[in-house]
Parts: sequence; structure tokens; C-alpha cells
Amino acid sequence: MINVVVGSGTLVTFPTLLLFGYSPIVANISNSIGIVGGGLSGSWGYRREIAANKRLLLRLLPLSVLGGLAGALLLLVLPPEAFQAIVPALIVLGLVMVAIAPHVQRSAAAKAGQAAPDAAPSRRRALLLLVGIGLLGVYGGYFGAAQGILIVGLMSMVTLESLQRINAIKNVLTTVVNGVAALTFMVFAWDFIDWTVVLLIAVGATLGGLAGARVGRRLSPTALRVTILVIGTIALIRIVFFS
Repeated sequence: MINVVVGSGTLVTFPTLLLFGYSPIVANISNSIGIVGGGLSGSWGYRREIAANKRLLLRLLPLSVLGGLAGALLLLVLPPEAFQAIVPALIVLGLVMVAIAPHVQRSAAAKAGQAAPDAAPSRRRALLLLVGIGLLGVYGGYFGAAQGILIVGLMSMVTLESLQRINAIKNVLTTVVNGVAALTFMVFAWDFIDWTVVLLIAVGATLGGLAGARVGRRLSPTALRVTILVIGTIALIRIVFFS
């Protein structure tokens, strides 16, 4: 449910798996495979919002595919500490982006309404979105914690889409990243997969995804933003002080 509504469920499942004695790489890989089902069910729950953003999704999906593949391969060749060390900073960045996004969106909308012929700012925002989604795909394929919060934060800053639509896009993009990473792990890191963990997380994530979509779609933009900030802050405290 947290993954679909906010996008930081890995910050719950990953520390839990470590608590039960699984190695970081086994926990990370098994978790990445298991949560794919939750992404699929959550995306189905947001299908109306997704249908309204098909063109934007088609532009962003290739970057998520490439990013997820690159991140998964990096996990297999780099030490786990490489990206985990910057997770707290990335979560803080995402929460700040979510918090100030309304002001940024109002400012962007006001500028767009001035009918200026120069489209350069729009192009810059589009480029920032494309680059950011690609980099977050790499991060998601490698570790993925709070990937959803960061996507919501980025899109809130550089687009004029509603928070519900952004949340729907986020669910699709994170599912694609996790799916590509899962396939990569099954091909190149089969020995690091614990299928009992995968099954347990898959069942919980899939059922939670359906429930999360129902809850998330009913939240007002303010309530959804507050939920993101509260859960993101709890996740930050958890990973900084208790992991």
C-alpha cells in the first residue's frame, strides 16, 4: 500500500529482511522481484489516470527501461555501500521537492499564462524530466528505496500535472524499473534470489497494491502530499538511525 500511495515501501521491506538475517544483496534482489506484482496491481488501480497521460508515459518509459537495466547491472559489479550511502540525501531531496512543488507549479503556470513566445524554459523542464527519470531508473534498478518519492518530487517540480496523475505515472515507471531489474537478476544473479522471500513479498505487495490504489485515488492533493511527507520522514529516520 505504501509503495502505491507514496513509493517508499522498500524502506520497510528491506530493513525487515536484514533484521531476519538475510544478506543485503539477497534482500535487495529478492525484494526487487517480489514488489513487481504490487506495481502491476497498483498501476491497474490507477488505469484512468494512466490513460490520460499515455503520451508522456511513452516518452518516459524507454528511459526507465534503460535506467533499470543499468542500475541492476551496477548492483552486480559495485559494492552495496556505493548507492546506499546517498539514500538519506536522496530522500531529503525528494521530500523537499514534494513540499515546495505547489509553489513551483503555481509559478510555472503563471509564466505559461503570459503567452511568451520563447519556449526555452519548457524545453529545459522537459530535458530535466527526461534526464531525471533516467537517473532515477538507474537508482531504482540498483536499490530503489524511495524511488517513488523522488519521481513524484521531480515531476511535481517540472510538470503541471496533478498530483494524482503524477502518482499514477510514478507507479508505472517504478514497476517498469523493478520489472527490468527483476529480469536482469533472474538471468545474471539467480543464486542470490530467495524465492520464499519473493513469494511472500509478491503476495503482500499485489494485495496491498490493489488496496493502495483505492486509498490513494480518494486522497485529496493536500492529504496525499502530507502522507508522502510523513511516511518519507519516517522512512528517513528509520534508515538513518535504525538500519
